[in-house]
Amino acid sequence: MTEPIIRPAVPSDVPQILDLIRGLAVYEREPDAVKTTEAQLHRSFFGERPAVFATVAEAAGASTSESGAPRLDGMALWFLSYSTWEGEHGIWLEDLYVREATRGGGLGTALLRSLAQECVAEGYRRLEWSVLKWNEPSIGFYRSLGAFPMDEWDTFRLTGDPLQALGG
Repeated sequence: MTEPIIRPAVPSDVPQILDLIRGLAVYEREPDAVKTTEAQLHRSFFGERPAVFATVAEAAGASTSESGAPRLDGMALWFLSYSTWEGEHGIWLEDLYVREATRGGGLGTALLRSLAQECVAEGYRRLEWSVLKWNEPSIGFYRSLGAFPMDEWDTFRLTGDPLQALGG
């Protein structure tokens, strides 16, 4: 069996990354929530001082996209975090997504392995992410890798009018 190709994204990947983001939104039952544009993704990943990174997956023997480039079948979008307790950086995995047609073929594991390798190589102490409580297939997958939920922690978000009121 040929291993998938896992690599850092390049600028020409941006249209497919946006397509994967839209697929993730559908999977997470928020199909109309994506406001991101290709220009924003270019700036975020490849601008003067990128603070977010994209790792992409091409399935072994992947077909090509409409542009003729190899089709991306998965992505991991991530950035550095920091632990005051550890005194070291970690990786926060913002989004992990594998196209439905290629799930179960090892792409998700390969993407997470690449991030774990980055942590080990750079001395980062944690690889963390959130998962929707109803997403049992993903929860089972993450547990199979040795990941565990942080049951005593809840995620909070400040957005929209309350964010404007606090920051205005």
